[in-house]
Amino acid sequence: MAVEEHADTPAGAAKTAGAGQAKGETAGEGFPSVWTRPRRRKREQPALSRDQIVAEALLLLDSDGVDALSMRKLGASLKAGATSMYSHVANKEELIELVVDEVFGEIDVPEPAGPDDWRPALEHFAHSFRAAILRHPWMASVLGEVGMSYLGPNMMRLSDRLLGIFEAAGCDDVEAADILGSTLIAFVLGTALTEAAYLTALARSGRTEEEWMAGVRPAAMAAAEPFPRLRRRYAALADAEQVSSTRGSAFDQGLACVIDGIAARLAA
Repeated sequence: MAVEEHADTPAGAAKTAGAGQAKGETAGEGFPSVWTRPRRRKREQPALSRDQIVAEALLLLDSDGVDALSMRKLGASLKAGATSMYSHVANKEELIELVVDEVFGEIDVPEPAGPDDWRPALEHFAHSFRAAILRHPWMASVLGEVGMSYLGPNMMRLSDRLLGIFEAAGCDDVEAADILGSTLIAFVLGTALTEAAYLTALARSGRTEEEWMAGVRPAAMAAAEPFPRLRRRYAALADAEQVSSTRGSAFDQGLACVIDGIAARLAA
């Protein structure tokens, strides 16, 4: 799903690829990505599989974060030499492309049972998407650097099913559905990645959310002193019993606003 047709969106990539092929170029030539070159044939596959590499890299990222991941450390964890891994990926960046798509594979996009089921289907997708990002908070620091993540098979599946939800809602205009889907994805990503970055900082501090907020609140209230609206907002947040439930409630309310807007556009 993409809002603009530039080189790093599906529509833009398709145009670029088409232009390249018109000049006799090989598909994917000039685009450094694990998704733009063919996979090895089975007879060429080394003993260590791509799935093994991705699974272990995901474990390391979840436990230690992006900065701690290296091809050498991954090889040691797999008890394999670098050659075995470089048979599948050219560098750490390509490895992260694979792991990001693995995370996208955790996202559930339901098939609507009927034309009236599109809204709960979008809500289910959005919550599943947010949950996947929060399970893997390191995603906050890499998604902006994974330029061709939309070419991964799991992202392709996700995008196709999302278009199917809008189709079930009666939106036959693929471009309009793409814009609506991109708007929803932008909201979920923006919210979830901000949460993920916060949770990463929280984990490094060794504090609970309540302890963190209690420590930050005096400085926030002092900074908001000249701003009455912000001061009222921070005072209201100070009364929240559970910070984590407040985050969840804020996501639900924002999601409702986005889907209300989608409903209005579909009805127009």
